Amino acid sequence: METHSSSSSFSTLQSYLKALAQTPRRLARRAPSVSSSYEELSRVKARSGSDMQRTLRWFDLVGLGIGGMVGAGVFVTTGRASRLYAGPAIVVSYAIAGLCALLSAFCYTEFAVHMPVAGGAFSYLRITFGEFAAFLTGANLITEYVMSNAAVSRGLTSYMGAAMGISTTKWRFILPLLPNGFNEIDLVASAIVLILTLVICYSTRESSVVNMILTTLHILFIAFLILMGLWKGDWNNFTHPGNPQHPSGFFPYGASGVFNGAAMVYLSYIGYDAVSTMAEEVRDPVKDIPIGVSGSVIIVTILYCLMAASMSMLLPYDMIDVEAPFSAAFSGRSELVARVIGVGASFGILTSLLVAMLGQARYMCVIGRSNVVPAWFARVHPKTSTPVNASAFLGIFTAAIALFTDLNILLNLVSIGTLFVFYMVSNAVIYRRYVMVGTTKPWPTLSFLCLFSLTSTIFTLVWHFTPPGKPKPFLLGACVVIAISILQVFHCMVPQARKPAFWGVPFMPWLPSISIFLNVFLLGSLDGPSYVRFGFFSALAVLVYVLYSVHASFDAEIDGSMGQKNVEIVEESKQSEEEEDPSQKV
Repeated sequence: METHSSSSSFSTLQSYLKALAQTPRRLARRAPSVSSSYEELSRVKARSGSDMQRTLRWFDLVGLGIGGMVGAGVFVTTGRASRLYAGPAIVVSYAIAGLCALLSAFCYTEFAVHMPVAGGAFSYLRITFGEFAAFLTGANLITEYVMSNAAVSRGLTSYMGAAMGISTTKWRFILPLLPNGFNEIDLVASAIVLILTLVICYSTRESSVVNMILTTLHILFIAFLILMGLWKGDWNNFTHPGNPQHPSGFFPYGASGVFNGAAMVYLSYIGYDAVSTMAEEVRDPVKDIPIGVSGSVIIVTILYCLMAASMSMLLPYDMIDVEAPFSAAFSGRSELVARVIGVGASFGILTSLLVAMLGQARYMCVIGRSNVVPAWFARVHPKTSTPVNASAFLGIFTAAIALFTDLNILLNLVSIGTLFVFYMVSNAVIYRRYVMVGTTKPWPTLSFLCLFSLTSTIFTLVWHFTPPGKPKPFLLGACVVIAISILQVFHCMVPQARKPAFWGVPFMPWLPSISIFLNVFLLGSLDGPSYVRFGFFSALAVLVYVLYSVHASFDAEIDGSMGQKNVEIVEESKQSEEEEDPSQKV
């Protein structure tokens, strides 16, 4: 049995070396340890000191969701997906991608209503799959938030320059002493990040107001863009390519092109998950969160479909510019419209940056509450009721990266960590419905989740790597039949262990299973460097967990159990005193 003194594992070098020697035992104890909803809402939440104020309503969440999703992505992915994959059927691709996002949003909503805390996916996985799985996904999420926010802030300066007709070389300068890729200094990008950091540190409510103003302006810009496209466009472009030798019709590349296009444009929907991190600051979680999360996804889907239709009417699909489809579509038609596109894109990028910075700070705050990173990050300021420490640290870190590093704006589109978390949350909502510790056995549910994920992976590999021919449709059809059979057997054989008290994903386990399949399929559409980067950051997160987090978490567990024992001793002492002296009873 491992002994533990009152001193921390990090108090002295000798204590730390002794703790490292106990790493295997501590990993076995802490890595699979599962928290409970009650602990997350009470004891764990109390570690932040002050509470976050519940000031947000459903319309604030809708605004934050729209602001988080409608960034630079739609202005880049639409042209590439239409030109290379879907053609005019890019409208259908956006509708399919929106359905996928809505299914994942349902899974987030069930957890957020049941447990309205600021941790988002980290907290959901911690009460389902344990501390290590939550830490691994949380670390990847925060890493991608910081990296993509730095990239987006530098991209914002490019769009601002285009809107004002000023080259970015006017405010970026070169430091020859630094290596290439790190020598182009962008003070404006860093200043934007620091200003937004001050806003989110000051007040969540004021941050929501700023986001609502910017999002409203952005939606007005999108409406202007749609109307101009419908007015100046030609309906014949939906079916006739510019080059008669290219495939024609509304579906020039068939069903496979539509789904490949959906896989690409789905990344334009990433951002709604940040809304779930605001659950702790929502006035009425049961009512506001479902409307806010699902409503924002539905509105954005409609906007994206209309934008895609507008672009398809302006130009035949084979003449659309891959890099800047909307700007190129209006070039030569109206200089004013081209400038408006630059201004509107700047608003969109700014709102997505604001929402992402709100989300990353709340993720870090709740990770700090769990003691796997220093508890300093968990502190909520008593006056502003915001996680000031986490917001300031990540804001300064993001500004430093944006200052030196020449990150491509497309980095925020390659969000393998975010897709991985969507996949994990979809698994978690099924596991939590069908498994109750001490009441039901987990193996039937775990077996189903593993088999279904394996079948989805095989389908994805066949779809992407098998050459066209007769065997391919047969293999794909076989995978679909096997997946449906596995799902139906599980649905008939394994009863649900718990029912949601307030709001739950409908048609369980069908909708979350479809979400699992779609996320696996989308993960398979990403490029090799994305997986290399994901593997690198995952390995780094595991190293941090083994060298620091598991020991800090173990210390907190022992200190907490000792404190609990002391409370029980005091209560037993009081009870015995009352039994000895009945006059003390009230």
